[in-house]
Order: sequence, then C-alpha cells, then structure tokens
Amino acid sequence: MERLTEAELRELFLFEKLGQEQLDWLAAHGHVETREAGTAVLTEGEPATCFFVLLGGTVALCRNIGGQRVEVSRSSLRGSYFGATQAYLELDQPTYQMTVESITATSMLQFDADEFGPMIRAWFPMAMHLLEGLFWGMRNTQATVGQHERLTALGALSAGLTHELNNPAAAAVRATAALRERVAGMRHKLALLAQGAIDPAVLPALVKLQEKAVERVAKAPKLSPLEASDAEDQVADWLDDQGIGGGWDVAPVLVAAGLDVEWLEGSLASCPGAVTGSTVHWLRYTVETEMLMNEIEDATTRVSTLVGAAKQYSQMDRAPFQVVDVHELLDSTLVMFGGKLTGVQVVKDYDRALPRISAYAGELNQVWTNMIDNALSAMGGPGTLTVRTFGQDEHLVVEIGDTGPGIPAEVKDRIFEPFFTTKPVGEGTGLGLEISWRIVVNKHHGTIRVESAPGDTRFQVFLPLEATGL
Repeated sequence: MERLTEAELRELFLFEKLGQEQLDWLAAHGHVETREAGTAVLTEGEPATCFFVLLGGTVALCRNIGGQRVEVSRSSLRGSYFGATQAYLELDQPTYQMTVESITATSMLQFDADEFGPMIRAWFPMAMHLLEGLFWGMRNTQATVGQHERLTALGALSAGLTHELNNPAAAAVRATAALRERVAGMRHKLALLAQGAIDPAVLPALVKLQEKAVERVAKAPKLSPLEASDAEDQVADWLDDQGIGGGWDVAPVLVAAGLDVEWLEGSLASCPGAVTGSTVHWLRYTVETEMLMNEIEDATTRVSTLVGAAKQYSQMDRAPFQVVDVHELLDSTLVMFGGKLTGVQVVKDYDRALPRISAYAGELNQVWTNMIDNALSAMGGPGTLTVRTFGQDEHLVVEIGDTGPGIPAEVKDRIFEPFFTTKPVGEGTGLGLEISWRIVVNKHHGTIRVESAPGDTRFQVFLPLEATGL
C-alpha cells in the first residue's frame, strides 16, 4: 500500500502549515488510491466513509439536480479535496453530498473518515467550535425558515378554505330563510284552496299535480339566459290569458322548475276554473320550496366536501406512512387552493389505472402544495394549471405544469438549492422546492425533474410503485 512521505505531504496546501507530529499521523494513516478514466470515485447519497486529496489527474464533481446529473465543477489542482469533508462534525450517518468521477486516470490520498474526523477535532478545537457554530447555525436557520414556509403556505390555504366554506354556508343560511317564507306561503295557499268550491274528488288530483311538479324540478333542463327569457314571456302571457294575476312574478319560478306552457296546459286541464289561479300559485310555492331544499343540499354537500378535503389534506387521524391513492391527495390539495384558482383553468389528466402506493401522504401533500403554489405565482393570474399522472419505468409520475413565463436557463440548475428564490424579497424563502426535493428523494427514494420553456413549465415527481425501505 503506497503512502506519502512527510515531505510530500507538506507540498500539499492543505497540510503545509501542520506540525511534525500531525504530518507523522497523516503519513501513517493515509494511503494512495488510483482510478481509471471514466470511473466513479464516490457517489452522492452513499455513506461518507472516506476523505480524499487529489494528487494527480482530473475529476468532475456532479450533483443530481432535477433528476439529472449536473457537473458542478472540474478540478485538476493538486491538493484539491472532496468526499467526507464534514467528517470533523459529529453527524449521524453522514453521506456524500456530490458524485465525483475520474475524467482522466487519477491518484488520490485517501483517509478513513472515522479516523480523520476525530483527529481534526483534537488538533483544532477552537476552529471546530467556529465551524460547528456556522454549520449548526445554518441548519437551524434552514429548519426555522422551513417551518415558517410551511406555516405561511398553510395560512394561505386556510384563508382560501375559509372563503370557500363561507360561500356555501351563507347560501344555506339564505336558502333556509327563504324556505321558511315559502312554507308559510304554501300553508296560506292551501287554505285558499280549501276555501274554494272544490269537489273533494279533485283534491287527490291536485296532490298528484304537486308530486308531478316536484318530479319535474329534478328533470328541469338548463336554459341559456335567452332561452329562459323567451320561456318566461310565454308562460307569463299564458297566465294572463287564463286570467291569473302576477304572471310576471310567477313565470321565472315556473320556468326554472321546468314547468313550461305545454306542461301547464296538460296538467291543469282537469283543474276547476274556480281554483286555477290558487293552484298555480300553490305550484309556484311547491317548486320554489323544492328548489330551495336542493340549494340547501348542494350548499351543505359542498361544506361537507370541503371539510373532507381538508381532513384528507392534513391526513388527520391517519398514520404518517400508509397506502394511498395519489389522485385523492392531488384533489384534496386542489380543493385547498380553491380561493387562489380564480381565473385559472385547471386541467386534470389522471391515469386512474395506476395502483395505490405506499407513502407519507401528509408530506406528499406538502410537495403538491409547494409546486402548485409556485405554478400559480409564476402565472401571476389567468392561465392553465395542468395536473397529470402516468406510469413510467416502475414509477408513478405526477406532473404539474403551468403556462407561466418559464424558468430561465441560468437559474434552472439552482432551483432546488436552499434559500434560492426568484421571487421578490419578502415573497419567498427559497425553501419550498428544497423541502419538496428532500421529501421526494430522501424519504420516498424518488426524484424530481423539470422541463421548462416559455408558456410550458412542468415539474415531474417520480415515485416508486414499490416501497423501497421507506
């Protein structure tokens, strides 16, 4: 095993100021390693077990960014170092932060990280305190700002959800108040009917007429404003011809319920003339009551749907790791964005044949939140948000696209870096995509890829179909 002499070690800028005892230790514990051109020295994400000092040749330092290997720098400087560069810190299971490849045949001085790290701590105690303060300070800052990023996103979503809940709740309150008035009116009209000279045999027919009107409400066709206006004029004229007052007020309700002239003529043919007017107004209250109850049902269903979506989004009362349908997670996140989607066309292109996967559902919702929020910010108003799923190479892929201006080529490789943001000061922390990267890559063993051009930016999240040591 080849080793360097003390004189050769002193030629390296990293060691030139060390004392004799320190050089003796380095000479005894370091040995020379060689690599052929085109081979990997170390791989990003693997346990950081060795510290390397370049002695000869050229190496490339690469990072996995957006699912692609990007060369960050290239060095042939004798004495350049890489590998377990944080060996002096007492970290649990440190990993290599970059991939290093030999561009040419290379030779390197290699130290075992478990031996090298403690010795550095013993040699330079004051420097260690300073470096640890810097390292842990940056990490704590990142954690604090990351938490703030989550809370800010949650606050924005909560405000949107509150707005979304307020609309159907207010509609239900209004419909309930109107329903109370209509029920009172029905009782009044029923009394008027009873006061008329009605053959008792006709009453069952009137009740059946009421049931037919209620059935008609459920089948009422959707009319354009012009069609509705024409139909209301026809019904109002018909009511006037029959000597029934208030036709202008009754006609819109009857038309909305699907009671056109043809239906009225056929249904009221057997009704005694003396009570035809009261019958029509009674029918008006009947169908209006039914429509109000439908409105209340729609409003309360909307509230229930929003609450269910919020519960699905937050994964309330659920285990952190579970088998999930990604489409349910995406839908719940989109519901949470309801208030921010005004003017935005949302296109869903789901492959429903995709299987459920094992995942940390709540954290995946954080990924969708960050990416959708970025897409909406990029468009800055009207545009098209596309949410697509498909399968590729044993992965489930979630693609979130927008029609914004795109990501400039000069910053594309930096978008996953902590604290890097293209948003104005005060509008972004630069941690949303970095958090998403860690959730997808570190926790789910997937990857994120980015394709961007003006008017077409797509973030693709690749998640393994089979759990791999989550």
